[in-house]
Amino acid sequence: MSHSTTTTWDGGGLPFGVSWQKLMMWLFIVGDAILFASFLAGYGFLRLANPNWPDSGQIFHMSLIGTMTFVLISSSATMAAAVGASRAGQREKATRLVWLTALGGAIFLGMQAYEWSTFIHAGARLSTNPWGVPLFSSCFFVITGFHGTHVASGVLILALTAWRNSTGKASAEGVELAGLYWHFVDLVWVFIFTFFYLV
Repeated sequence: MSHSTTTTWDGGGLPFGVSWQKLMMWLFIVGDAILFASFLAGYGFLRLANPNWPDSGQIFHMSLIGTMTFVLISSSATMAAAVGASRAGQREKATRLVWLTALGGAIFLGMQAYEWSTFIHAGARLSTNPWGVPLFSSCFFVITGFHGTHVASGVLILALTAWRNSTGKASAEGVELAGLYWHFVDLVWVFIFTFFYLV
């Protein structure tokens, strides 16, 4: 005779083996990923529906976009190192690495501001596009702008995390949560770079 065992959660402990902070961060990331995917899917539909869609390679400075991508991916590496140092109890090293990550994000934002200024100076607006289809400019401003706000928020979060870590107020999990958000922001940019600028 076989006996089936049913395990129920009685409200104590951690039902998923993670803290509620990490669970909430993952839920936020999943929700935000769906939003970014919707933006990119909408962009793909608009691009396929307009045969005269401008060639991104002819409009943007691809060397600048490539440098922006390199800076953001490098900042993801320093963030991973910061998480590792924090877990190992190396608070000073973790703090330096988080500050370095925040600096990478700030450099990225500076380059994006330059990209936006040259794009606007060329005559692009939300409703107009000097290269043809007006929706091209709309997609550019909405997608890169939405991502830029995430990077700006991330830089503020990283600065706060670095300060809290330097004073001993941040836990290793706090550094890891900041890292989760930053890796998500970096990963989203890889998709934007691929589908908006390269394809």
